[in-house]
Amino acid sequence: MQSLSTVTRLITRKNALDQSRIEQEQRSLVAAPGEIILKIDRCALTTNNITYAAYGDSMNYWGFFPTGLAEWGHIPAWGFADVVASDVAGITVGERFYGYFPIASHLWMRPDRVTERGFYDSTEHRQALTSAYNQYTRCSWDSYYTPATENLQILLKPLFLTSSMLADFLQDNECFGATRLVFSSASSKTAYGTAVCLENSPDLERIALTSTGNKTFVETLGCYERTVSYAELDSLPNDRPTLYVDFSGDLTLRDRVHQHFAGQLVYSCFAGSAQSTDEAQLSAIAGPQPVFFFAPIQIRKRNSEWGPEKVSQHIGEGLQRFYGLVTKPSAPLLEVVESEGYEAAQRVISRLFHGQVAPVEGHVIKL
Repeated sequence: MQSLSTVTRLITRKNALDQSRIEQEQRSLVAAPGEIILKIDRCALTTNNITYAAYGDSMNYWGFFPTGLAEWGHIPAWGFADVVASDVAGITVGERFYGYFPIASHLWMRPDRVTERGFYDSTEHRQALTSAYNQYTRCSWDSYYTPATENLQILLKPLFLTSSMLADFLQDNECFGATRLVFSSASSKTAYGTAVCLENSPDLERIALTSTGNKTFVETLGCYERTVSYAELDSLPNDRPTLYVDFSGDLTLRDRVHQHFAGQLVYSCFAGSAQSTDEAQLSAIAGPQPVFFFAPIQIRKRNSEWGPEKVSQHIGEGLQRFYGLVTKPSAPLLEVVESEGYEAAQRVISRLFHGQVAPVEGHVIKL
């Protein structure tokens, strides 16, 4: 007789992200033919996860880990997991993988394209979803992986991947002729990661827009030429071609920026929604209509031009530099906050949803 194990999951109400519940059931941890079972060890919770949930319907993020319940979803999170059962050649029990997981104790997967690097999950419902989120990397293969930097990796790599590819996209397009970039939600790690990746552009002025409460923090980052609060937007000169990099998703702020820079605004890039949990809206009252930046498209372009190994190296080396920046002993920009269990995850998700997490905090949940 097969022994049963307790399988736990945290599910969230799709239209009220601060409402969640913990469910448990008893299941056998025996892999079916062609299947593996992973036990999820830890995951990171950042504003990024709230974005996944906010765009869960429009961009199909709810589709990765279906719950079987129409109104409840699994918020996806980046993390590490260990193989506890395998019926797949080339994947052995005890191996550790980095990737995209539900906030749950276990995940059943059907690996395909198994290589030294890792595998893709070919579970039927994931076939039509963005492949970048279906890829799982062996820790033993990743030359940039160390056990000591696991928390930094899950907190920063998904964000930095967007930062790195967004900076590359802007440079690839010569910033659409702009010599000034204005970043909203400039305290977010993805925003300042992008600014850091653009630091070798001497003719580019990087301006941070942030809340009054975060202004001092943003000024310490050292990657913006100027920092102003949202209330001070009108103090910015309108004297050169300007590009708006919108990390806030705040439609009222977007309209203010578009109106203020009027004829000088050459491009409006919508990169995320640190302040908004509404569906993405690509509209503006004046000037160029916002264009959504989706990192996997730029990765696909560079994969075909540079090859996947060069792309991995570009992101990996940039990430190592970013780790060094945020963990500088003299002035650390990231304080890793490690908590344990599903109740802790519930509290962090609620705080993120309500904007109550300081920009210096990075939350990791041990499951």
